[in-house]
Amino acid sequence: MIFDRYDVVALPHPLTDPHPSERRPAVVLSTRNFNISQGHTLCAMITSAAGGWSSDVPIVDLLTAGLPVPSVVRLKLFVVENAKPERRLGELARKDAKALRRALRSALGEDD
Repeated sequence: MIFDRYDVVALPHPLTDPHPSERRPAVVLSTRNFNISQGHTLCAMITSAAGGWSSDVPIVDLLTAGLPVPSVVRLKLFVVENAKPERRLGELARKDAKALRRALRSALGEDD
């Protein structure tokens, strides 16, 4: 499936297991056009795990994101084949997407 930037999606976990028993959320970072042209989607991990990274971005609007528990976007980035994300859970609210963009710019050393 093809998703849009800032969609929150469910991914099989682990990704390499042909019959995974779990699903984990992730946020799509790449654009729909990129995903179509490359056949892959760039994602960042979403976790509810405590003891996070200093770069973690809290998700404030859990309802819009489709998440049941307090969670953060962790800047642990990965690429998956477009077929891996199984469904859309929600999307990052505008405020959460803006916070994620700031964190990515900081991590990559890019200006506005």
